[in-house]
Amino acid sequence: MDFFAQQDAARRNTRVLVLLFLAAVLLLIVLANAAVAAFLFFSGDYNIYSGSREGMDGFLSYFSWSRCGTVSLAISATVALVVLAKWVQLSTGGKAVAESLGGTRILPQSRDATERRCLNVVEEMALAANMPVPPVYVLNGERGINAFAAGITPADAIVAVTRGTIEHLKRHELQGVIAHEFSHILNGDMRLNIRLVAMLKGITFIGDVGHILLRSSNRVRSGASARSKVGPTISLLGFALWLLGWLGGLAAGFIKAAISRQKEFLADASAVQYTRSPDGIGDALKVIGGYIPGTLVHAARANEMSHIFFGQIEHRLWQVFATHPPLRDRIGRVDPQWNGEFIERKPMHYPEQPSRPGAGDVGVGRAALVAAALAGALAEDVGAEDAHFESDPDQLEQATATREDIPLVFVQQSHEPLGAHALIYCLLISNDETLRQQQLQIISTTDIIGLQELVHTFSPGVQALGAPRRLPLLEMCLPALKSMSLPQYRLFKNTLLKLIQADQRTELYEWCLFQLVRHYLDPEFITVKPSRARYRKLQTVAAHIRMVFSVLAWESSGESHAVFRLGADSLGFTDMEILRAEQCEVASFSNAVHELADCYPLLKPRLLKAMTLAAGHDGQLTPLEREIIGSMAAVMDCPIPSGPDL
Repeated sequence: MDFFAQQDAARRNTRVLVLLFLAAVLLLIVLANAAVAAFLFFSGDYNIYSGSREGMDGFLSYFSWSRCGTVSLAISATVALVVLAKWVQLSTGGKAVAESLGGTRILPQSRDATERRCLNVVEEMALAANMPVPPVYVLNGERGINAFAAGITPADAIVAVTRGTIEHLKRHELQGVIAHEFSHILNGDMRLNIRLVAMLKGITFIGDVGHILLRSSNRVRSGASARSKVGPTISLLGFALWLLGWLGGLAAGFIKAAISRQKEFLADASAVQYTRSPDGIGDALKVIGGYIPGTLVHAARANEMSHIFFGQIEHRLWQVFATHPPLRDRIGRVDPQWNGEFIERKPMHYPEQPSRPGAGDVGVGRAALVAAALAGALAEDVGAEDAHFESDPDQLEQATATREDIPLVFVQQSHEPLGAHALIYCLLISNDETLRQQQLQIISTTDIIGLQELVHTFSPGVQALGAPRRLPLLEMCLPALKSMSLPQYRLFKNTLLKLIQADQRTELYEWCLFQLVRHYLDPEFITVKPSRARYRKLQTVAAHIRMVFSVLAWESSGESHAVFRLGADSLGFTDMEILRAEQCEVASFSNAVHELADCYPLLKPRLLKAMTLAAGHDGQLTPLEREIIGSMAAVMDCPIPSGPDL
């Protein structure tokens, strides 16, 4: 799966979305003007038996440029304001979407086995994709098997699952669903989906106003002014707006279906690539087919976001335009030898308890009830085969430690806020004893109890990890760090800067670490403007490419001029010359990387492949070279799941 090609396709689909949206708004304007003219015509001296004194031809006289302009301006302004307000609300990141649907954040401290298993699977998929581990939310009130990914960029993305998903899917099936959602992140679908939600809200908002007016007219008729003409007038206006909103809803459904359906096939195929097996996503779809609640979601705002989910949120009988392909077609694509039989899982029944912020923080309350009910129901109804879903959480952490070649204690500490703080600080602790003591003194000024002791204890082991394993360790720490408050994050970020500046200079490795932390954590606490595609040709950013290749060449283990020449020639810059070493400042390198992040999606893999080709001129990439290229790829918002040798 060419993820960069899919990102470029998503960008082109945005243009299609805008055109369809404008067509829908134009249709609403025409219908609104027709409705106003009809209202004025029939509210005059027209009689259905004798007709109008002006005749039916007089209907056209109610279309005037001034009235049409006023109505058109009112419709356009209303739609634009609603779209803007919705975009501002959702542009803060995926957490706004998850919370609007009633999602509760799953923290690493959760004691619920199913929640910890889900966190482990998400962490595994993220590390495989060379991207940050996103926060995970659970929709506790939903028994249907469904999930979604939301956000503007990979840095502010979240993954959300329903309670039914984590209770009824085995580990390999859950991997398939999570891999499907990660493909939406890498394909650039998330930003398109958020734009789609905002634009379609502008179309359907008119119907919401009509519904409100219809309800208010009922109250008017039942009050003291029942004899007045206000009630019927409001009812008629409300019905007209509701009808316009209903037609807008049909247009919205068509747009969602046109944009979304093919993306689901691509995401299923990507899930097979991620997990290297069709069984995960295939079996998950088969379980859905044999599971009575299916993929239904009952959250209040789920319908307007139906296109972001893993499966249909409503029964197909109630949807004129389906946002997802038929289940059998999806299974047939990933498992052509399927015999047509679904996998049956009995739904769990447990006491209903409202989802609320903090309910899943430490796995108490509802999570404990769910776990107890799950254990009992599985033992009684499902049988031994379905009862054994996977190993216990401690064994899962051991598997992660073995797979990433990182000590188990570091994996465990990365899931705790204090431990994550300490591990990130350890990545910057110097081997020089004088500088080390100075840095430990800086950490002690944070007044966080136990932090200095943890850094002192862990720093030798973290330093021994070396470059290949530092990035995965940092990525594992991110979910715990995202649970900080804004004042805590400011203190954390300032402390990082002080540790870097303790020796009065900034090394390239220190830049890589700080930029990754800033890039991944800033969107959680402050409003960050994401990168946007604005450079169509590499020649436009030639100066920035020269800077990046020069830095890579001087940091390379090989002959610097040969490394630079190989990379520049591969992109067609045969006349480009390497910069002197003293010109390759970290600040200039940082600016160049952020400018390259604004290249069009199909240009980014060319840059990364050229850098990998140059750095590996001797047949292999050193750990430091891997780290530099991996950091650049992350800051450029283009994680590479099957990378160029990364």
